[in-house]
Amino acid sequence: MKKDKSKATLKLSSSDLIKLGFPSGKPLGTALNIIHTYYNELGKNHQIELLQDVLAAPDQYQLHTTLGPLAQAILSQKEAAPISLKPEKQKYTVYGGEGIEQGALDQMEIAMRLPVTAGGALMPDAHQGYGLPVGGVLATHNAVIPYGVGVDIGCRMSMSLFDIHAAYLDKNREKLQKMLLDNTRFGNSAFKRPMYHDIMDRPEFSEIPVVRELKDRAYQQLGTSGGGNHFVEFGIAEIQAPENEFSLPVGKYLAILSHSGSRRLGANIAGYYTKVAMDSCRLPNEAKHLAWLGLASEAGQEYWLAMNLAGDYASACHHQIHERLAAALGEAPLAKVENHHNFAWKEKDKSGQEVIVHRKGATPAGKGVLGIIPGTMATPGFIVRGKGETKALNSASHGAGRTMSRTQAIKTLSQPQMQKFLHKAGVDVIGSGLDEAPMAYKDIHQVMAYQQELVEVIGTFYPKIVRMNQDKKYVEVD
Repeated sequence: MKKDKSKATLKLSSSDLIKLGFPSGKPLGTALNIIHTYYNELGKNHQIELLQDVLAAPDQYQLHTTLGPLAQAILSQKEAAPISLKPEKQKYTVYGGEGIEQGALDQMEIAMRLPVTAGGALMPDAHQGYGLPVGGVLATHNAVIPYGVGVDIGCRMSMSLFDIHAAYLDKNREKLQKMLLDNTRFGNSAFKRPMYHDIMDRPEFSEIPVVRELKDRAYQQLGTSGGGNHFVEFGIAEIQAPENEFSLPVGKYLAILSHSGSRRLGANIAGYYTKVAMDSCRLPNEAKHLAWLGLASEAGQEYWLAMNLAGDYASACHHQIHERLAAALGEAPLAKVENHHNFAWKEKDKSGQEVIVHRKGATPAGKGVLGIIPGTMATPGFIVRGKGETKALNSASHGAGRTMSRTQAIKTLSQPQMQKFLHKAGVDVIGSGLDEAPMAYKDIHQVMAYQQELVEVIGTFYPKIVRMNQDKKYVEVD
């Protein structure tokens, strides 16, 4: 066999094989070991061709001197029985159950039956998703579920409050709209010269193969927002609690609120490690998207590092959005609030044991923890302080929650309906479409009523000038 031009110095990696559909777990490790032990002098392309041949017909290679162990590992994994779920329904707390669709309840019940599950709760904004429902909170023992975290890893809310009177907004609407157009980018749009941020110097970008391949795209998307329900908006924040963490007087302040996540960096990390988990953790079909990675495993440790990188990257994007707009306003913020969802945290349960808490579309609400729960483009959001309710796993909703799918909203609602709603609320919107119409969401006031045990409100945010994605072909999943 001739050597090809892809020299053996271009080392074959696990991410190369997974992209080709190669199974993870023992077959993947065996393949890399065999290649680097016996076929290291071959070019990378020929190494891949050889492994593809074994993958396509493993039964033909079982007695092969060097490739036999790989063929046997592939066949053994194919024949392995799926992991069994707990046979009985498990108890968990549901908030606002009468407003939650059956599909979300069904997904939560399956998640509760995983053998690694330690507890769970469902927030009042819940709706059906992939694997764990959006609004689902799940605690596990020493295991992380990529689809329990979600696709848009570390998606978050960020608010800046300014010492600018509320009346400034109505007097300068056109000026503020131009600020949003000049200083924000959505979907496939990006800044010609992204601002530097030290997140790009993190060692994970060189040490984790799948992350290394995403670095250039991550740099290009720095300081930008996604599609779907992601936004940057000017509005009025009203501080209502005399005792507040900002030491601000009760009153109204000009504020910026943003919602977006880790862009393609997070989405690709989620997709890659979900496949790794599904290949190595075989579950019944109804639970397959809940495949987990053990935190003691190499893949689990890699995912944990990559997840935290994606969360910090999302935060960096928000910080740049707010820095640009603060500079355009010519004001430094008086106070900031930031919180994230679509993440997993190491926390203690009520007995003091460490668990991994997944909040997929749920807000951390430990005792004294500040957060933001938005409504829609035309309904209020709330600055909240967590009460630390253990039945909710120290969590609350991350928004109002959808009552219509995007497709249903587009088919059911009309532009005149949406414009009438926005006009009544005094809201101007740049971008967006019917899929994000306020009428496609639950009543945020009812959602807040369902979770009075979970959070207390210290302020209210009223959106007034909203920018969202204008590229109709681009949708980023929350």
